[in-house]
Parts: sequence; structure tokens; C-alpha cells
Amino acid sequence: MNQDNNNAGKNHIAESMESIDLIDILMQLWKGKVTIIAFAVAAIILAVIYLFVAKEKWTSEAIITLPDSGQIANYNNSMNILYSQNPSSIPSIGEIQQRFFGRFNSALSALSEQLDNQEKPEKLTIEESVKGQPVPLKVSYVATTAGEAQKTLTNYIQQINKRIVTELDDDLQTSINSKVEDLKVDLATKEKIAQEKKDKRLEILNQALIVAQQSNIKNTLVQQAETLSEDTLFVLGSDALSSIIKNEATRPLPLDESYFSARQTLLAINALKSKPDTTYAFRYVMKPSLPIRRDSPKKGLTLVLGALVGLILGAGVVLGRNALRNYKPIV
Repeated sequence: MNQDNNNAGKNHIAESMESIDLIDILMQLWKGKVTIIAFAVAAIILAVIYLFVAKEKWTSEAIITLPDSGQIANYNNSMNILYSQNPSSIPSIGEIQQRFFGRFNSALSALSEQLDNQEKPEKLTIEESVKGQPVPLKVSYVATTAGEAQKTLTNYIQQINKRIVTELDDDLQTSINSKVEDLKVDLATKEKIAQEKKDKRLEILNQALIVAQQSNIKNTLVQQAETLSEDTLFVLGSDALSSIIKNEATRPLPLDESYFSARQTLLAINALKSKPDTTYAFRYVMKPSLPIRRDSPKKGLTLVLGALVGLILGAGVVLGRNALRNYKPIV
């Protein structure tokens, strides 16, 4: 029983001392309020100076997605004409949109890495606008002023677009030039074969004429010449054969439908005109914004943190100074 009473007494004394110490601390802080306030004011002044000196950060954002069909219409029409002889190879609108935007996204990502690795890094960020979906994309740029952030982001997007459109247009021109050369070779081959067929036909008719003349066959001996073979053409007679040979020499080359189809394709391809100024590799969902709130430094937060730091430092100085005054070394 006595031990319990002793423990209760000790706890009461400890609580009393703790209460007295807390009150004493509060009294010390109140007495040193001038010092604490001075530190708080000084910290706020330093925070204000920091706000004036610190480099501001403003972020402009844009949202981009696949180009519309009208923005790639010229390229799509060119592809349709280029592969008109092989329709299965013609890319769809969706494939062309993906081709343009995919290259645009890759080039923009490469630019972001390049800017980040500069001596003075620039922050260009590309991320998903809707989580889990590859499009649309959100592109943001950080600068020291709102206007500069918007202008620079716009310029970078336009530069990448121009570069990608130019690259794809150059690729298209290369394909067109290659196709034109292939068609010219194809047409020349068909013409050569047709000429050889014509020459062969003339040789056969001339040979038949010689046989007819040597056989003294002047007039036609048959009623239907369609059934005659090359070896029996002489029965047409020398007069008929001479007339046929004369007309055959001035007759156009015996070209088939594939020749004229290739010729039509060549003319259509030669008529193609590049229009990179009306072609785009992306479409704006939201154009680069003009930010109205800066990212940093935050005025309110900076001032509040400055005041808190000043109060804490002031309280620490007051308590530390009083502790040193009341310190009594143990003898």
C-alpha cells in the first residue's frame, strides 16, 4: 500500500513539473515576443526578396491528336494514284493518319530529350492526355514568362510539323519518281514487244508474197482468209498480199489494254502536285494555352513558410538564450 502511495505521489509531482515547465516555456516565449516577431519579420522580408529574385516558371499546355482526313487529303490522293495498278497496296486513311502522327510524336519526343540535354535545359514534356489511351497527347513547355511559354511551345510544335510533313513529302516524291521510271520502262518494253510483233507479221506477209509470186498466184484462191495459217497465206494472192503489206506498214502498233492503263497512270502521276503547306501531321484539340498562374514561386505559400520559419527560429533563439542564462554548472 505504501509503495502504491509513493508511485502516485511521484506521478503527481512529475505531472506538476511538466505543467510548470510548459507554462514556463510559454512565459519565456511571451517575454521574448519582440525577438520572435523580429525574426518573423526578417524571414518575411527575405521571402519577399526571394520572390523578386527567384526565377519564375510558367507552363503552357497543348493537346494534340491524329490529323483529320482533310489535313492529309493531298497525300492520300497521291497514294491512291500511285498504287492505282495495285489497289491492295493502297494504305487506308487510318494508316496514313497513324504514319503522320507516329513520326510527329517520335520527333517531338526526340526534341524533348535534346532540349533536356542542353547546357541550359529546357523542359518540354509529352504525356497521355487520357490515362491508358495513346491519343490525344498533352504537350507542355516551361518558360520564365507566360507569353514566352506559349510562343515557344507553338514554335516547337510548328517546327516539328513542318519537318515531318517535308520528310514525308520527300518520301512521296521519291516514290513518285521511282514509279514514273518503272512505268516508263514498262511502256517502252510493251512498245518494243509490239514493234517486234509488227515486224514479225510483216516478215510473214512478205514471205507469203514471195511464195505467191513464185507460184504465179495473183488472185485470192479462198473465200475465208481467217482460217489460213502462216504457211498458207500465199493463197491470198500477190495482189491481196501486196495491199495487206502496204497497210500493215502504216498500221499502229498492236498495243493491249495494259499499255493504255499504264499510260493513264503515268499521266495521272505526272499531274500530281505537292502541297506541303496544306498538310499537317497532327490536329489541335487545344492550342498552346497562355498560363494565368505561375508554377513557382508561389507568393502566398512562400510568405507563410517564411513567417513560420521566422517564428520557429525566433522561439528557438529565445529559449536557447534563456537556457544559457539559467545554466548552472554542476560542481
